[in-house]
Amino acid sequence: MATRTLGTTGMHVSQLALGTMMFGKWGEPDHDVSISIIHRALDAGITLVDTADMYSFGESEIIVGKALVGRRDDVILATKFHNPMGRTDPLKRGNSRRWIIKEVEDSLRRLQTDWIDLYQVHRPEPGTDFEETLSALSDLVTQGKIRYIGTSTFPATQIVEGQWLAEKKNLKRVVAEQPPYSIFVRGIETDVLPTAQKYGMGTLTWSPLAGGWLSGRYRIEGSTASGSATTIRSASPGFDPDLPGNQAKLIAADALAVLADEIGITLPQLALAFVLEHPGVTSVITGPRTMEQLETQLGADEIKLTSDVLDRIDQIVAPGTNLEGTDGGWALPWMTPQARRRG
Repeated sequence: MATRTLGTTGMHVSQLALGTMMFGKWGEPDHDVSISIIHRALDAGITLVDTADMYSFGESEIIVGKALVGRRDDVILATKFHNPMGRTDPLKRGNSRRWIIKEVEDSLRRLQTDWIDLYQVHRPEPGTDFEETLSALSDLVTQGKIRYIGTSTFPATQIVEGQWLAEKKNLKRVVAEQPPYSIFVRGIETDVLPTAQKYGMGTLTWSPLAGGWLSGRYRIEGSTASGSATTIRSASPGFDPDLPGNQAKLIAADALAVLADEIGITLPQLALAFVLEHPGVTSVITGPRTMEQLETQLGADEIKLTSDVLDRIDQIVAPGTNLEGTDGGWALPWMTPQARRRG
């Protein structure tokens, strides 16, 4: 599998990365099955494995740690902190120095490793000064417990703030951002991707199948493209097909499936190849729950989409837009109704 350099770090990562959110009680509870999927991904050439402390409340990290025994030196290992590790305890979460220093030790223990290649802030925390967070992470780099610092789902304004803090406060630089990006969620094309490129950062994108919408399961009844035609109601109980956002997604997913069928690839392959076409993307994180799902995604990095195909995708979902506004992954805290109004 071809690799790309993660920003200006000189560290090479595979164009497809393995996300492990679905390993553990949130997805595949059998550790041996999950480990076999990880090993298959590594054997296929994937060198970047991404996890987080909060995935199944640490169980995903434990599974990854087991899978990497004897193979740790061959893998770029990324994990994250921020989200709650206890459902009610406010001390077991966040971006404070106190929590970072404690939680990195727990992640290292679960992962059975002495170092983490990329330690990422899972989400911004408006109540915590970013300098506090970056200072603690810089100390961990100096101590050798982590190699590089990353962020996940940060708006462009805070990406810039991180670069400014590193320069002005003599702190370690954030080298990578992990945003949501898919044909349905293209908002980062307007600011996050160009900002990351400007500062020489790598970009590891998540949810390339848009939460399953681009898996091929969502079809308009009677569609002529390959695969079983179905309505959104029968494909996903609990989704309301009459909601405007879901209607737009269903129409777009079906049009994209027709396009994929015309050019002889699957819709998931089209979705993954699309993300990799952007020059600002370093690697796309896939999140399979089963071996079958992994197999359908392998090889997507070898597909090159023509300009005509990309133009047709742009006609279905316009560049720089999110098909549904709530899918961007974050909301600016200063744009809440309470923050933008007086009184």
